[in-house]
Amino acid sequence: MKTLIETETKFKLVGKIEEVKDFFEKELKTRLLLTKIASPLFVSKKSGFNDDLNGVEKAVSFQLDNEEHQVVHSLAKWKRWYLGEIKAPIGEGIVTDMRAIRANEVLSPIHSHLVDQWDWEKPILKDERTLEHLIEHGISVFQSLRAAEQFYSNKYGSSATLPVQLKIIHTEDLLQKFPELTPKEREHAIAKEFGAVLLIGVGGKLSNGERHDLRAPDYDDWTTKDESGRPGLNADILVWDTVRELSLEISSMGVRVCEEVLVKQLKEQGEEDRLSLPFHKDILEGRLPYSIGGGIGQSRVAMFVTKQKDIKEVQANISV
Repeated sequence: MKTLIETETKFKLVGKIEEVKDFFEKELKTRLLLTKIASPLFVSKKSGFNDDLNGVEKAVSFQLDNEEHQVVHSLAKWKRWYLGEIKAPIGEGIVTDMRAIRANEVLSPIHSHLVDQWDWEKPILKDERTLEHLIEHGISVFQSLRAAEQFYSNKYGSSATLPVQLKIIHTEDLLQKFPELTPKEREHAIAKEFGAVLLIGVGGKLSNGERHDLRAPDYDDWTTKDESGRPGLNADILVWDTVRELSLEISSMGVRVCEEVLVKQLKEQGEEDRLSLPFHKDILEGRLPYSIGGGIGQSRVAMFVTKQKDIKEVQANISV
């Protein structure tokens, strides 16, 4: 049984977490020109809207009107469709509180079956599908996080650990820098060295024939090459967690696939059958805007800023 002091401390932490989330969200909306919207908890399977993640996770599903529906894994594809529905102007986007259930998630201090994140998306022009545009938005997300950490530090006297600048590095360069390490070990090493990193090119094959990590083939563009010939218009934002003394992925983001890239990546993964789904047909037939977007973990932002070691401290969990 918890003592009265433990209960009071937990109650105070709940209030601090809400302050951090509110502050971060306001910063994000201002820096990226986003409008808050509501979003669905589930989608029909045949729509093709659900995020397939790494392609092996099984979605929680149920029957509704004789049709299979799935609790979302994320809103990566739905957001792009919705931008088209509301005819959002170029450069002005949306953000929502996404709640998902990932039943196959392996639990850890930073992983839960419940996923809560800010899902955001912005329409862009086709010639804005560039690495420079990706980096610009990644820096804006980082600056929002840094502002939230500084706000919390000033108000409650905790340490602020984020650097002034975000280190930008490609997964291929990371491989060359730490060839003897595994992908996750490389992330820990680079985050410890620089404090905060925008890791570009997640999903494509590296020079050793392996992938740094897996990405679904039908939303992020991980094959288009930059001027140096390195593939990938997507990225993860990693920070060095001084409490756990490990890297912490705060956000995954990317320029979304165009018609040509969608076909190319689905073929590479052997999943061309998805091209018949409504969402994919809308891309191929030019009915959806080009876009850039991402997800930012709400619980991870909260645990990083308030210096908590376990996600259970900042998220609603079942007590047994």
